Amino acid sequence: MDTYMILQHYWWFIISLLGALLVFLLFVQGGQGLLYTIGRTEPQRNMIVNSLGRKWEFTFTTLVTFGGAFFASFPLFYSTSFGGAFYVWMLILLVFVIQAVAYEFRRKPHNFLGEKTYNAFLIINGVAGAFLLGAAVATLFTGAPFTVDRMNLTHYQGWNTISQWDTPWRGLDALSDYRNWALGFSVLFLSRVLGLEYFLNNIDDQEITERSRKHLLYNAIPFVVCFLVFAISLMFSSGWTVDPSTGVISTEDYKYLHNFLAMPLLLVLFLLGVVAVLWSIWIGIRQGSRRAIWFGGAGTVLTVLALLLVAGYNNTAYYPSLTDMQSSLTIYNSSSSEFTLRVMSFVSILIPFVVAYIWYAWRAMNRKRISREEMENEEHLY
Repeated sequence: MDTYMILQHYWWFIISLLGALLVFLLFVQGGQGLLYTIGRTEPQRNMIVNSLGRKWEFTFTTLVTFGGAFFASFPLFYSTSFGGAFYVWMLILLVFVIQAVAYEFRRKPHNFLGEKTYNAFLIINGVAGAFLLGAAVATLFTGAPFTVDRMNLTHYQGWNTISQWDTPWRGLDALSDYRNWALGFSVLFLSRVLGLEYFLNNIDDQEITERSRKHLLYNAIPFVVCFLVFAISLMFSSGWTVDPSTGVISTEDYKYLHNFLAMPLLLVLFLLGVVAVLWSIWIGIRQGSRRAIWFGGAGTVLTVLALLLVAGYNNTAYYPSLTDMQSSLTIYNSSSSEFTLRVMSFVSILIPFVVAYIWYAWRAMNRKRISREEMENEEHLY
């Protein structure tokens, strides 16, 4: 494997890790979607919003970093998906913008929309944001209707973009595949499970604790069902494989199952992640354990990391084209130049320091659990 290929694999790992961290941090969205379910009174809703409000920027920043890293390392995917699946990504952007607006203005005096409107914004972001991100990620396995022609840059024919979307639905066509629905709902209910586990860890209120334990079961069941539907269908579905020497793409039966068997370390990570998430649900329901979020978070990161690596490694087309097989994107044909990836790799050395800072800030903010007394005495409230 030459240096360029090593850099391409390295940056797919970075992208996958950022994506895995993003899915974990969606516990903020999951908690928002349960605002009125768990918070039956205004003081309880204020505790929930302020508990999540201290973490929402982590999710937003990771989402932006994920998109920026994808753009810099695999620009052809960025232009194809973000430019082609326009409606989906604009909806995602919209629901995250209204989340930021809600946290900024929810408790501002004399806001003309009223607190209930901003609560509704948080719920919309909590439900739609998690589902849409899950459905969008699913297309890395199920594909999308696009074509890629690099000659478009030299032969102007009314448009000069490399990629062209082949339906007028601009990404909404992904909803025609049940597997995209399955992963979308998996991410939605997983975010709610993680949100409830976060409440157990961060909020000191007996009623919220009891409701969170009860609703953990209610949300864990559809999560497990939807995830099983996606995982089983993935293992038995065909995938697209690329010959790295010629660049020719062809179909392969049971491609993702073969990927797991060819890379047993990823299979171990995947199984460990699934077990950790299930264990977190168990101790959350049975014991109301404050540690549930850490098992759930670690399990989520391991599971999603393994899935995303399987989508791009082992000569796999990580963004299949349903219109023209040879237009499918791989880490080889969609990456930046070797020089760009090399320079970015030096910058990526700073990532552990950033993670360490986030961990330090998280621990500092979580040193004391949210309580009614704090809400009464705190000057800055979301």
